[in-house]
Amino acid sequence: MEIDEAREVRTTCPYCGVGCGVLAKIAADGEVTVRGDPDHPANFGRLCSKGSALAETIDLDGRLLHPEIDSRRAGWDEALDLVASTFSKTIAEHGPDAVAFYVSGQLLTEDYYLANKLMKGFIGSANIDTNSRLCMASSVAGHRRAFGSDTVPGNYEDLELADLIVLVGSNLAWCHPVLYQRIAAAREKRPGMKIVLVDPRRTMTADIADMHLAIAPDGDVALFAGLLAYLAEHDALDDAYIAAHTTGFAEALSAAAELDLAGMAAATGLSEDELDRFFGLFAATAKTVTVYSQGVNQSSSGTDKVNAIINCHLATGRIGRPGAGPFSVTGQPNAMGGREVGGMANMLAAHMEIENPQHRDRVQRFWNAPAVADKPGLKAVEMFRGVADGRIKALWIMATNPVDSMPDADAVKAAIKACPFVVVSDVLADTDTVRHAHVRLPATAWGEKDGTVTNSERRISRQRSFLAVSGEARPDWQIIAEVGKRMGFGAAFSYTSPSEIFAEHAALSGFENDGVRDFDIGAYADVDEETYEALAPFQWPAPNTLWHGTRFFANGSYYTPDGKARFIVIRPTAYNPINPGYPLVMNTGRVRDQWHTMTRTGKSPRLSQHMAEPFVEIHPVDAARFGIGDADIVSVSTAHGHALLRALVTARQRAGSVFVPMHWTDQFSARARIDALVAPITDPISGQPASKNVATRIERFAADAFGFAVFAERPASIDADYWSLARCTGGWRLEFALAGSRDWTVFAASLLGADGQSDILAYRDVAGGHHRFAHFAGSRLVGALYLAPEPVAVSRGWAAEQLNADHADRRGRLAVVAGRPGGNRVDHGAIVCSCFGVGVNQIAEAVRCGCASVEAIGVALNAGTNCGSCRPEIRIIVDVERLQAAE
Repeated sequence: MEIDEAREVRTTCPYCGVGCGVLAKIAADGEVTVRGDPDHPANFGRLCSKGSALAETIDLDGRLLHPEIDSRRAGWDEALDLVASTFSKTIAEHGPDAVAFYVSGQLLTEDYYLANKLMKGFIGSANIDTNSRLCMASSVAGHRRAFGSDTVPGNYEDLELADLIVLVGSNLAWCHPVLYQRIAAAREKRPGMKIVLVDPRRTMTADIADMHLAIAPDGDVALFAGLLAYLAEHDALDDAYIAAHTTGFAEALSAAAELDLAGMAAATGLSEDELDRFFGLFAATAKTVTVYSQGVNQSSSGTDKVNAIINCHLATGRIGRPGAGPFSVTGQPNAMGGREVGGMANMLAAHMEIENPQHRDRVQRFWNAPAVADKPGLKAVEMFRGVADGRIKALWIMATNPVDSMPDADAVKAAIKACPFVVVSDVLADTDTVRHAHVRLPATAWGEKDGTVTNSERRISRQRSFLAVSGEARPDWQIIAEVGKRMGFGAAFSYTSPSEIFAEHAALSGFENDGVRDFDIGAYADVDEETYEALAPFQWPAPNTLWHGTRFFANGSYYTPDGKARFIVIRPTAYNPINPGYPLVMNTGRVRDQWHTMTRTGKSPRLSQHMAEPFVEIHPVDAARFGIGDADIVSVSTAHGHALLRALVTARQRAGSVFVPMHWTDQFSARARIDALVAPITDPISGQPASKNVATRIERFAADAFGFAVFAERPASIDADYWSLARCTGGWRLEFALAGSRDWTVFAASLLGADGQSDILAYRDVAGGHHRFAHFAGSRLVGALYLAPEPVAVSRGWAAEQLNADHADRRGRLAVVAGRPGGNRVDHGAIVCSCFGVGVNQIAEAVRCGCASVEAIGVALNAGTNCGSCRPEIRIIVDVERLQAAE
C-alpha cells in the first residue's frame, strides 16, 4: 500500500474482552504504530503490554496467503467449489448433522452472524459451536437460569463506583490489565474502597487486594452458598426486593444453609475467621460488584458457581444499581458478539432460544430460510467426539486452534486427522490445526479486517482496516457467503459489505421485539456504508435512536415469563476428587504477555521477554516433597498425557496445587501443549470444560545437560527432550535440556548451522561439563550456545542483544562466549516491564540508588507507567531490595 501522507485509524484491540480502543497510525513510509484511543470509553487511552505491541504482530511471516487443497496452491473458485460441493454431498448422503462448524471469538460479529445463519438457517443443523464455549459458557447458562436471558447487567463504570469489589477466579492484573488499572486508579481516589481476591493462587492481582482468600479448587460453590446463608442469619437481606422481584428464595436458602461454618471451612479450604471476615464485609457493603472469570466458568460446577454468586446479589438487591452487581468479564475480543448472533450450539441469533418454537419461527421468517435447526447441536467437547466417532464427516474450523486449545487435545488432533474432510480458514499457514486441513483458506488478519466486536460491558465497537489485504486473503464473512451461494442459497448470502450484514443483524434484534428480549440494537437497522464507517462505540440495548441502555434490571424486571429473577438451588458441596496416583491439582491459565496459542503474540520479541518458556508453579512444600528445585525441568502428568516444563517454585502457589500456562504449542516448545493433559470433563449444564481442577502428578526430569542459545535464524531442528523457542530482537532464543551425553562440538555445529566455513569460538570445560560456542559470519553473530550440567547462568537478554551488534573486533567476541557483558556494560536482567523493556537489574539498581516506591521507579525508568500490569512485580522487587538493605 502506497501512502502519500500519514493517517490514523480508530479501531479496536483484538485480544481480551475489555475491548480497548486503538489508534493505528500509518506513516507515509507504511510504518505502523499504535496507541490507546483516549476517547474510547472502555480504556480512555490505556493499553496493556499486548495491545501496545500490536504493531509488532502484523508482518507477513508465517501468513497463509493463498488457498490450498491437500497442501498444493489452488485458486479461490476451486477451493470454494470443493468446500461447498463436499458439504452439500455430505448433507445429502448423511443429513445436516453430519457437518459442523467450529468458530471463534476472534471472528467479527458480521463473520459470526453469517456462519450461524448458514448452519442453523440453511443447512438446518445447530452443529456450530465456538471456542468461547471454553471461556464463558457457564456464565451464559447461569444468566439464562437466573435472568431468563444472557444479560450482563452492569458496565465498567460500576468498577469505579463500587465500595467493595470481589474478584473471583479472575487475575485482572494479567488477563484484563486495563480493567485492573481502572480499579487501581479509582482506589487511589477513594482509599476506602475494599478489594477481595478469591483465587487458589496469590496472583499479581493480589497486589491491590485487602484480603486474599486462597480457596481450594472448586470451593466457590460452597463459599457463595455459605455467604447466602450468612446474609440471612445476619439480617442482611433485602426482603422487599426478594418479595417483589424474585422467586425461589426459600428453596435456595434452605439448600445453602446445609453446612455450618466448620463445614464451609472444610469445603472451601479457608479458615472460619477468613469466612467470617469476608461474609461480614460483603454483608455490610451495599455497593458491591462481584467480578468473575475463568476461575469460575472453567469448572464442572461452573454454572452453579455463577448462580451461587448471582443468588447473593439478588438476595441483597445489589443488581442494576450504580456500583453493584455480578459482572462476568469475557476472555476474547468478541465472545459477546458471538453470543449476540447465536454462535453457540444451544442458542439462536439475537438472544433467541433454539428450544422455543416461536423463536425458531421468527428467525426462519426473518431469514426466509428453508428451515431452522429445532434442537441444540453438539457443544465443543461433544463436537470433537462426534468427529472422532464418525458422526461428523465434514468440519469447518474458523479462526481458532483446537488442536492446542481443546481439552484432551491429543484426542482432538487424532479426530481431525481422521475426519474425511476438514476445512480451516485462518491467518497462519502452519498452526498445529491448519497442518491437518484438506482445504486451507486464507483469512484477513487484524488490521485488514473490517467489522464490529462487542466487549464485556455490551459495548459494540468498530474494528477498521488500515492495512492492504495480504496476498489472496479474504474476509471471513465473504468466504462464508461465497460457500453459501455455492450451496444454492445465493439470495440469502448476496452481501457486498460488512455494513449490510450488520444492518441485518440489527434488524433481526429488533424484529418483533417490543422490549421482550434483552438484545436489541434496532436503532441501527438502517445503517448505511457511510454511517457504519463512522460508527462510534455504543452499548446495547439500543432499540431506537433516542435511548441507549447502560445497566439492566434497574427496575427489577427480568426476562423470565413472570418477569422475576429466579433464585437457583445450589448446595454447598466442593468437587475435589481424590486420586492417589495423581495427588496434586493442576490449574491452567494465562500469563501476562501471551495470548491464547501465541499465533499473534508469539511474533513479538517484546512479549517474549517477560516469560520466554512454559513453566509450572509449585509451592515450596510440594517441591521439596517431590525433590524438585527452582529451574529444574519437571514432568507434569495426568491420565491424558504429560508435559515437560520449567519449575517455578513459589509460595504464591497454593500447596497441593500447581499452575501451568496454556499458551505453548508445538510451534514453540517440545512438549508443552497443556490442554492435551486436561480431561474432557464438562459442566453438565453449560458444556464448558473444567480446566482449573485436573488431577496431576509431578516428578523431576533427570536432565544431564541444560542449554541456552540465541540464533539469527530459527533453527531447523532441535535435538533435545525439553526445548522452548521464543522470538528475541534480531532472531530467536532457545532454552533446552536433555538426558544423556552428546559430542557437544558436533551438537553445536548442527544446532548453530556451522558449515566449516564460518568462525566458531569455543570454550570447553570437559571435566565440569561447561561448554560455550559462538558462531560468527563476518562481523555478525549467527548463533551462540551455552551448556552446563545445571540451569545455565547466562545474561540472557544481553546475549540476545548481541545478534544485532557489530562483532568486527575479534577480542570483543570473547564476551559473547562468556555470556555476559564485560567492563562497565550493563545487563538489564530479566524483563519486568515489557512496554519499556526495563529489566529486574535496572529496577534493583534504581532502588539501591534511592527509589523507594513503584511510583519512584516509574519516574526514574518509566516502568509501570503505561499498562501498569508490571506494577505488582515492581513492588515485589522494591520490597525485596529494601529488606535486603535493612538487614
